[in-house]
Amino acid sequence: EGLIEFYDSFKDMFEFFCKNTTIHGTIRLVCSDSNKMKTAFWTLLLLASFGMLYWQFALMFSQYWAYPVVLTMSMHSEPKMFPAITICNLDPYRFELVSEHLVRLDQMAEESIAFLYGINTSVSLFHMNEKNVQVKDLSSIGNLSRSNFKLSQNFSLLRMSDHSNKSGKKYSKVGFRLCNATGGNCFYKTYSSGMDAILEWYRFHYMNIMSQLPVIINISDHEEQIEDMVYSCQYDGEPCRPSDYVHFHHPVFGSCYTFNSKGTDSFWTATKPGIPYGLSLILRAEQKDHIPLLSTVAGVKVMIHNHNQTPFLEHEGFDIRPGIATTIGIQQDEVNRLGGNYGKCTTNGNDVNVKLLYNNSYTLQACLHSCFQHIMVRKCGCGYYYYPLPPGAEYCNYNKHPAWGHCFYQLYNRLRNHHLNCFDQCPKPCRESLYKVSAGTAKWPSVKSQDWIRQALRHQNGYNSTSNRLDIAKVTIFYQQLNYKSVNESPLLSENLLLSSMGSQWSLWFGSSVLSVVEMFELLIDTLVLSLLFCYQRFRSKKT
Repeated sequence: EGLIEFYDSFKDMFEFFCKNTTIHGTIRLVCSDSNKMKTAFWTLLLLASFGMLYWQFALMFSQYWAYPVVLTMSMHSEPKMFPAITICNLDPYRFELVSEHLVRLDQMAEESIAFLYGINTSVSLFHMNEKNVQVKDLSSIGNLSRSNFKLSQNFSLLRMSDHSNKSGKKYSKVGFRLCNATGGNCFYKTYSSGMDAILEWYRFHYMNIMSQLPVIINISDHEEQIEDMVYSCQYDGEPCRPSDYVHFHHPVFGSCYTFNSKGTDSFWTATKPGIPYGLSLILRAEQKDHIPLLSTVAGVKVMIHNHNQTPFLEHEGFDIRPGIATTIGIQQDEVNRLGGNYGKCTTNGNDVNVKLLYNNSYTLQACLHSCFQHIMVRKCGCGYYYYPLPPGAEYCNYNKHPAWGHCFYQLYNRLRNHHLNCFDQCPKPCRESLYKVSAGTAKWPSVKSQDWIRQALRHQNGYNSTSNRLDIAKVTIFYQQLNYKSVNESPLLSENLLLSSMGSQWSLWFGSSVLSVVEMFELLIDTLVLSLLFCYQRFRSKKT
């Protein structure tokens, strides 16, 4: 009893608490004990205050556990690395290994166009002056053109019956029929535009032909060099070096080069904004008509993207028109996401359930393509030709997998409509750089200057124009300003702010502090100890 002060009754303990606590209003329960109306009033008032306090606490905790974020925007100005630039000549190559199949496909395309529109086109129009790309060191594979592969006649282009739109005008659709393995489930892949239908039909057969090529094929030593596509390259007034670009071949967009792909060379550090300090290119922009039904655009494809990132040219980028000087100003934005409980994002893709099929850094498109390819291999038994293959898989062709087209187009529609779980499995990167572009164009070269410009290119680069049409283009890519905008996510309600808000509510309803909460805990402990003592005394008295 020298260490612990005991009370004779619960009433004494409660009176002591009400008279000495720092919680406002409790003393009125003792001072007005002779007036039962006031006692009841203050009791109800204290209980209502407690109820309002904990109702506010519940609202704050529900908001905190929702993990809302607030966006803060800041501007930074500092020298930074120039982005990676990918250019493609929009001129895919005819491989010698499958050249016979491609010639036959062109003939089938001519027959389909004649059937649909009554246009007679000659074979020479489709592959005039083509130069097949030969791949050496593949003698063990043999001649794939004489293999057992045969173009299927089961996917003929058809004109659907006429339909009427809201205005009463009749229109027809063009497409081709796809069926499952048993033939019991079929649908028509149709387009309102016959041009789109022909291009998609051609791409479908083209993928089956190209699946005959080896998965890993190196054609860098067997096709044109960068000097045949890029007549002039300068960055910040200095000529580009051979180490500044990497080459790859795209089955649709042709020969491609990526400048500053790694982003580690100080040569590409941007220290000044403006056109003179950017990347200036003079490009050959004329098609050689290798596969005209696969690529119908003449010009150059350009994409601005981050370093160590796979350029998905079918989803992004823009075309440079021949005979035009294009200036492209870029402005960088940086987005930093919190991740964790505040949102779904990944730092480097290691925590994503999808195994990436690309060797570059994680991007949302790379994850979606990898996810779709894994599902494609699992559901259809083979892989989509335009995406990398998982280990042990093979590309689709309708000689081995007759129903793969039916399976692919249904899966792709489900992906496009967000019915596949790829969008749930593939989060956005937690840190991402976005590039806004603005472009301006002018005719180039002008009428009075085109003669000497062509002569200069002819002497320096061996340039030779065999037609009257414009076949060169100039493009300049530069930073408009070195300022970049950073958008950062931060918690709307952090732990410190939550405690501060709780303290504010406690002070509002009771005018007290943290020590008042300790006093309430002390009251509970005293009540428990006193209850145990009274029970012990009653037990001893009964035993006696």
